[in-house]
Amino acid sequence: MIPTAPSDFRSGFIALIGRPNVGKSTLMNQLIGQKVAITSAVAQTTRNRLRGILTRDDAQIVFVDTPGIHKPHHSLGEILVKNAIASINAVDLVLFVVDGSVAVGKGDQFIETILRRSQVPVWLGLNKTDLAPEDPLARVAIDNGYKAMAAAHEWPTCTFSAVTGDGLDPLLNQLIQTLPEGPYYYPPDLITDRPERFIMGELIREQILELTREEVPHSVAITIERVVEEAKITRILATIHVERPSQKAILIGKSGLMMKEIGSQARQQIQKLIVGKVYLELFVKVQPKWRQSNLRLSELGYRVEAD
Repeated sequence: MIPTAPSDFRSGFIALIGRPNVGKSTLMNQLIGQKVAITSAVAQTTRNRLRGILTRDDAQIVFVDTPGIHKPHHSLGEILVKNAIASINAVDLVLFVVDGSVAVGKGDQFIETILRRSQVPVWLGLNKTDLAPEDPLARVAIDNGYKAMAAAHEWPTCTFSAVTGDGLDPLLNQLIQTLPEGPYYYPPDLITDRPERFIMGELIREQILELTREEVPHSVAITIERVVEEAKITRILATIHVERPSQKAILIGKSGLMMKEIGSQARQQIQKLIVGKVYLELFVKVQPKWRQSNLRLSELGYRVEAD
């Protein structure tokens, strides 16, 4: 049930926009207080727009975690970037997240050119303060570069660390004050609008990102084929799609050890999601050049999303 909001209740949608690997998903998880988006040191971890919902007594914020904006090299990349950019004009506020431990880069400047054409208010968020250089002069030079970018567009700025949580409480309070008075958009106990099957697939993909290297993580897609809920256990059958037989061999590993490790780690994460015992069965299927095929991309759940 969606209750009626009091007269002074604030609500709205805030898009987290930035280049790959600046910590958008980690930030959303921290702000919500629960893991709804997978995280990894591998760039372009986020592939789908994912809404994370934070409900307080005084406000409901729907954070829209988007794929990192980058120069695409295949059809999948083009879809991801289009979906990220489409999010900009479909929200009440954009939080432009940058890596505040390094200087402004070309990727940040490219996103700046996109955002300056938008009519939506923008805040510039400097993440990764915990990784800032020890040299005070280096820190000042980095900060000044971002401050100059923000000043050129009159964007408010904020600094924080999504990993340690430093600076997030004041950030959250400031964001709420920018939102209009409005209704509950989702039931107060909901933390994401994505179905459990989607989250299950993402948790499996997260373990592949963590446990494999080279070209494998970017060439993987997951489909949940079957979920059977029994009295004492939930049985899940999932398929891991790759592009080449060599990638399948890496995922299976010698004597199947890699696949066992992926399954074991993913099962533990899924058990936290559904709060119950899980039996997870994984298969690997070769789908040549699936990232280049619009038909395959659509079948695997990747398409340009409506606003």
